[in-house]
Order: sequence, then C-alpha cells, then structure tokens
Amino acid sequence: MPRPRTVPSDHAAFADLSVRHVTLEAGVRAAVHVAATLSRQRLPVVCIPGYQRNMSDFTAFAAHFRRLDEGAWPLVLLDLPGRGRADNRRRLEDYNSLTDARDLAAILAALGIERAVLLGQGHGGQVAMAFAAAHPLLVAGTVLLDAGPVTDPRGLVRLRHNFEHIEALRGAKAVSTGFRRILGGDYPGLPEPQLDALIGRSHYLDKRGRALPLYDPRLLAALAEINFDDVLVAQWPLFDALTCAPLMLLRTQLTDQLRRETFEEMARRRPDATALTIAGQGSPALFDQHEEIEAVADFVTSIGRRLLGRAA
Repeated sequence: MPRPRTVPSDHAAFADLSVRHVTLEAGVRAAVHVAATLSRQRLPVVCIPGYQRNMSDFTAFAAHFRRLDEGAWPLVLLDLPGRGRADNRRRLEDYNSLTDARDLAAILAALGIERAVLLGQGHGGQVAMAFAAAHPLLVAGTVLLDAGPVTDPRGLVRLRHNFEHIEALRGAKAVSTGFRRILGGDYPGLPEPQLDALIGRSHYLDKRGRALPLYDPRLLAALAEINFDDVLVAQWPLFDALTCAPLMLLRTQLTDQLRRETFEEMARRRPDATALTIAGQGSPALFDQHEEIEAVADFVTSIGRRLLGRAA
C-alpha cells in the first residue's frame, strides 16, 4: 500500500499553496498546486523541486510570476512522491530521476498539459532532462537551476550530515540555532527571521521540539554510501536531450550541488542557452530577486510568442 505522509494542516510554508492530489502508479499520490487557469493560450511553467525538497522553494518565484499577464500565466508547482504533501513511495529503489520523470509525464497528462516549460532545481533538473529524453515533443523550454549532468557529491554528503545533525537535536531553540548555523553559510547576511522561515521549507517542529522532515527519511538513507571523493556517473546524453527546445542555465554562486566547471561546460555545449549566476546565495536558491525572476519570465514569454504567436 502507498505510504501516506503526515504534514500539519496549518504549516506556514504551505499557507498560500493549496494542492490537489494526482494518483500515480500503484496508488501513490503526488501533490500539485496550479496558479491561474491552464489553457492552450499560454505555456505553463512546471516547477520541479530538488531531491528532498518541495514546492515551497518556489513560493517567492510564484508570487512574482503570478503578476505576469495580469495573473493569467499558468504556473504548476509539484511535490513528487516522498516530498511535501505527496505520499511516500512504496519502495526505496523507486526514488530516482527516471521514476520521477515517468511520474511527471503522468501528472502533465492528468492536468491536460500538452506542452510546458520545465523549471528544475537540483534533482528537479535531472528529472527535467530525463523527461526531455523520453518526451521531447512535450518540452517547450527548460530552465536548469543548480542542476546538470554531473552532481557534486560534496553537496549530497553535506546535505546528509546536516539533516542528520538537525534531526538529532531536541528543543525549538537548539533546532533553530542549528539551522541558522547551517543556513548562514548558504545565505550570508540573510536576517535571522528569514533564515527561520527557511526551516519550514524542509522541516516542522513537533510538540516536543523535534525537527521532523517534510520528506521521506529514506531519501537521505539512499545517500548513505556516497562519500566526498566519489566520482558520480556523468549524464551528458541526458543533457544533450535538451536540444529539443530552448534552454536557460542558472547557478547560485555558493552552491555545492553543481560545480562551476560543469556549469561552464554546459554553457559551452549550448552556446544558444541563456546562462546566469545568482550572486550571494547557495542551494536551494531563494529565487526572490527581481533580476533572475524577470530573466526567467522573459525566457518563458519569448518561447510563448514564438510557439503560440502571443504578444508578451
């Protein structure tokens, strides 16, 4: 049977993100938030979060993007199985980008989306690449954020160690202090209230002051064998599948998920792609600055004009 997830109904990070559930293979449900009305008149932007992340990472981006075209431009935010308000997967081995890409295809079909711009952050970008390889005609464009064909193992090991540490702490003050210390390195200069708000994107506190994850703990268990000096298999053929559509490449300056040399090689292989660096932050991107959001908006609307013949 599917493994339902327990998330507080009043969790602040999800306050403005109402969801519907889409039932996938074996009865496991994904969670979907749709902003504006889906139609053939506008290309929807489908946002795919990172490995253990959820749709709340796109909250600031979605709030700004909703103002486009008088709020009519459709935006789809996802919680894939094992994350956020989706069900856990039945089997640990099903947590991989190929299964997630298959589920993405099922979600788009359930929503009646025939073509979309995919915005994938971290693991979400790998899902987008796998999806493009299998369904190139469904991809109108792709935005990769801290994502590429070569994952930096240092980021995965740090993620595992940090969250193991946080989830072993007891008491709201200890958890908050621990998170601030960890997040401060990724977002230097960010005020403490904003750092505290970021805690709610990955965890919630129970009545005993423990940090409980907004993801299936088996996702971190799957990283147990990865070490700092491992060389992970490069997936350049999947990156090459993105030649089916326009491409935008984004990288946060302080990320440890995507090496700068990998990002530069991606840009070299796709000289037609728009490539930008988001200064002063790490992964996941806050995605709350006017400049990068407007750049993505321009990318999306330019594709819409070309494919649908609409004015921006």
